[in-house]
Parts: sequence; structure tokens; C-alpha cells
Amino acid sequence: MGQTGDVMDAPIIDLAWFDLGLAAGLILIAIGVSRVQGLGLGRDLLVGAFRTVVQLVLVGYVLIYIFALDRWYLVIAALLIMVAVATHAAVGRQARPSRFLYGITGVAILAGSGLTLIYVGAAVVQVDPWYNPRYLIPLFGMIVGNAMNAAALAAERLDGEMDNRRQEIEAYLALGASTTRAARRPVRLSLTAALIPTINSLMVVGVVSLPGMMTGQILAGVSPLTAVRYQIVVMFMLAGAVALTAVLVVLWYRRSFFTPAAQLRLPEAESS
Repeated sequence: MGQTGDVMDAPIIDLAWFDLGLAAGLILIAIGVSRVQGLGLGRDLLVGAFRTVVQLVLVGYVLIYIFALDRWYLVIAALLIMVAVATHAAVGRQARPSRFLYGITGVAILAGSGLTLIYVGAAVVQVDPWYNPRYLIPLFGMIVGNAMNAAALAAERLDGEMDNRRQEIEAYLALGASTTRAARRPVRLSLTAALIPTINSLMVVGVVSLPGMMTGQILAGVSPLTAVRYQIVVMFMLAGAVALTAVLVVLWYRRSFFTPAAQLRLPEAESS
């Protein structure tokens, strides 16, 4: 017990900028692998590393400012900016981005992430005051990041499935099936693709991997049992947010593949 107490009471190891410079050596390893194997990803890795440093440092200073002022409207503004950036990133990955897809993705991420955050903040963690930025912003950041990935995966898979199964869908429609019935298989496959990463994480968390939030809390001196309880909440809230976001994107996006007369739209290349 004494040794355990000594470990938990040990001071937090602070990281200096020099230490971060040493950590950058790991990026150099990745760049080296890319160069030796001819992947052509060295520049992307370098730019990504630079953006990581700049963005996180800026966010750190912004969070210090928001925490110090402690105003609800600043917290809401920060959350909305996160949703906007996540929406742009999710739609930007698509082969055929459109204003309609931007709209439904933004609404889906906002609704799925917002409802999840409200439930967790009010019923589970019971944040006081309700806009406490020390809880809402980190939690929302994790939620939005996963919701963004789910939205991107769901939309991309639905686009591909609707194109690959065109003849099958047209056959259903010719037999008098509704658009909902005709697109049922692509919808299910899209939702499955969006949920699989979250399910995999649920299966191996704590055994194969120690998630970032739990690791961060332990490094900050929080009891491992407390960190575990928070991580369980995080895993459950991510599953809920991913499911809500994915189903909203898929069911709404599905409608864009059909005309008001319940006919399958022609691909853009054929209709132009």
C-alpha cells in the first residue's frame, strides 16, 4: 500500500518545449519510412505535424481564455465552431460533396453530438454550472471527433452502395417497392460501416488500448479507478453519438438519391 501511495502522490512530470522537440523524432521515423518505401507521404506528415503543434498551442491559449472568463456564450460559440470544422472535414472527404450534404452532415453532427452532450452533462456527470467549460469542451471535442468520422464513413459508404447496387434498387422500384425498401440494404451496410470502429473500440478498450482521456487523467495524478469510471462514460457516450449521427446522415442523405417521383436519380456524370 505504501508503494502504491508513493506512486499516486508523485509530482506530475512537466514537459518542456525541448521534450516536445525530442518527441518530434518519432515523426522523423514516419517520414523516413515513407521515403524508403516510396509512399510520397513525407510532406503530408511534416505539414500534419506542424499543424498539430500550431493548432494545439492555439487551442491551449484559447481554452485558458475561455476558462478564465467563464461565460456561457463563449462556451457555446466554441462548440459551434467545433461542429462547423468537423462538418467541413467530414464532407471534404467525400467524392461528391454538395451543399445538401454539408447541410445534413452539419445538422446530424450538431444533433447527435448535442443531444449526447446534454444527456451526459445533465444526467450522468451533472456538470455545475451547466456550461462549465472544463467539462463541456473536452467532452464535446471527443464526441464531435467521433461523430465526424461516423458521418464521413456513413455518407461515403452509402454513396458507393447506391452506385454499386443501382440495378438491384431499380428492380425493387420496378416491382413497386418504396424507396425505403429499395435502399434498405445500402442503408444497413452504411450504418454498419459507421458503427464498426466504435464497436471494435468497445471490444478491446482497457485490454488492447488505454484511451487518451483515461491515460491523461492517470498521468495527471487522478486515481486509476476514477479515470476508469470516466472512460466508461466516454465510451458509452461515443457509441450513442456515433449511432445518432450516422442514422441521421444516412436516412437523410438517402432521399437525395431519388426523385420526387420515387425514381433513382442518374449519376452526375450521366445526367450532365
